[in-house]
Amino acid sequence: MDDGSRDTAESLSLLRMQISQGIDTVAATPHFYANDESAEAFLERRQASFTQLRAQLPADAPCILLGAEVRYYQGISRMVELEKLRIGDSRLLLLEMPFYEWTEYTVRELAELAARGTVRIMLAHVERYLRLQHRSVWERIFDSDLLIQSNADFFVSLATRHKALTLLRQGNIHFLGSDCHNLTTRPPKIGHAAQIIQKKLGDAFLSQMSEFGYAALADFNSES
Repeated sequence: MDDGSRDTAESLSLLRMQISQGIDTVAATPHFYANDESAEAFLERRQASFTQLRAQLPADAPCILLGAEVRYYQGISRMVELEKLRIGDSRLLLLEMPFYEWTEYTVRELAELAARGTVRIMLAHVERYLRLQHRSVWERIFDSDLLIQSNADFFVSLATRHKALTLLRQGNIHFLGSDCHNLTTRPPKIGHAAQIIQKKLGDAFLSQMSEFGYAALADFNSES
């Protein structure tokens, strides 16, 4: 749909790679930019893409949940159709934040979104914002009801591995994402990251992340 797979064949290859790494559920999260299209148009495009892929899925394919990586914008809390962009039937909403210093308004709006009963905010790839925000901002974020996701590369890279493991040990990373886009420059590395976590922190952390993830995906709003 955007900067992911070039075609269905590449999508199938990525799914096979994820199966080999022990993945049984995949959240498909193409980018949603409210300034580029309406939620309705995005959902139509997403369904068309998934219909094309589903027709060729093998019998052992992972369960695929449709979602979005929603780019934050000031005033997003007033977006009427925000709930339609959640992952699967869950309350999880993957939110991509701006790559610059966040304002007080932004931090307060995140808290407002986190307090909603209809969505559960998960900040995408936290490692990309860490150095951009003041320590006091992260203290507020980590103490809030916001959920934090990091990419597998954060754990795989030697340059960032220590920081990633520290945040995970402190309970400040809740989800591990592949952020896979293609077979070459951005393949799925969940398996490698899981091995590192297992070696450095033990089986308990992996089990805890898996259990938390499944529970979050099963946590749905009964009024939806």
